[in-house]
Amino acid sequence: MIPLLFASLLLLIAFGAPVAYALGLSALLYFLIDDPQLILVLPQRLFSGFDSYALISLPLFILMGQAMNAARITARLIDCSLLFVGRFRGGLGLVNVLASMLFGGISGSSASDTASIGSVLIPEMARRGYPRPFAAGITVASATMGMIIPPSIPMVLYAVAAQQSVGRLFLGGVLPGLLVGALQLGLTVAFARRRNYPREDTPRGRGHAVREIARSLPVLFMPVFVVGSVVLGMATATESAALGVLYALLVGFVVTRALTLAAFRVCLLSAALTSAKIMLIIAMSQAYIWVLALERVPQAIADSVAALGLGVTGTLLLIDLIVLAAGTVIDVSPAILLLTPVFLPTLEQAGVSPILFGVLLVSGLAVGACTPPVGTCLNVGAAVSGLGIGTIFRGAAPFLAANVAALLLLTLFPDLALWLPNLLME
Repeated sequence: MIPLLFASLLLLIAFGAPVAYALGLSALLYFLIDDPQLILVLPQRLFSGFDSYALISLPLFILMGQAMNAARITARLIDCSLLFVGRFRGGLGLVNVLASMLFGGISGSSASDTASIGSVLIPEMARRGYPRPFAAGITVASATMGMIIPPSIPMVLYAVAAQQSVGRLFLGGVLPGLLVGALQLGLTVAFARRRNYPREDTPRGRGHAVREIARSLPVLFMPVFVVGSVVLGMATATESAALGVLYALLVGFVVTRALTLAAFRVCLLSAALTSAKIMLIIAMSQAYIWVLALERVPQAIADSVAALGLGVTGTLLLIDLIVLAAGTVIDVSPAILLLTPVFLPTLEQAGVSPILFGVLLVSGLAVGACTPPVGTCLNVGAAVSGLGIGTIFRGAAPFLAANVAALLLLTLFPDLALWLPNLLME
């Protein structure tokens, strides 16, 4: 029955069925063939996927990012980034990476990062003489930090699937996310020198710097406020998400004054639709995961990996390869829900921290968001830039190599993910 389970899922995805329906139909097919009486259990498994208090934070974090995006914070983040790196050669490329790093810590979504930063910087970089594939590629690749740097929506989803602390996962993503940013900045500098990209004429002087930092400070404080409230024990992840929404409204209505009631209604609708899609995937995945557990698939995988005798590092490297491959054909949310129950028991048995696996999983799937054919960020980048996804992927490939290098370093040096959670949280 296991070959049928996997084959039906892959076949449905190959024919273009939404992942949620593919998961549900594969589980239903298993029940119909193996034991039709088990269909009575199916509604229970579907609804059990929603039975989690931590899941309340998911739509709130999505709404927070939508509200901040509607508050038109992109221009402030770009101006702040120009202040620090605009005068260097390839300044707009450096601004692109730095702004993505800052925006990712606010929206928690790589797709939002791609749309917001890309709609402003891709046309401007093209106007300033940068090749359009390079501009679109660096935008798409740097947006991957939105999944890793807290607050991160995929980290919340993994926390629910693995029953782990959201706060510890947020902290675990800080250093890996900054590492990706540093490597991409280094690559941008190298390209800029080799291709003689322009510098930006930015106003200088202490007064201008103080004004720009003051304008950006309310926006930049958001991730500190949201993550800090969880780390310091002042609020749960769900409560911090609600506080984040209130903070986003304060920024939008009072600070930038760009958020209107009409725009906020659009944010509510968009957040509700996005949350509904994720919840549907969660529900359908619960039925599929229950079948996997019934067939003892996680145990079989654990035994097979143990028989290879790879050791902890070798096992992690093997799982990295599987995650990178899975990310090319499965979107981030269903991949997290499918891979977590399959590989987490194996790694826990080997003594690997669930926090480390969560950061590795999200970091690896972030690369998949920028690879064809499924890549969400690629499709958003194509819509923004007007280029084909193949062209954008070729422009993004060198920067995605930086993501893979960061993933390798994280695998070899687990303290990159574990040092901050162990230092700041018991």
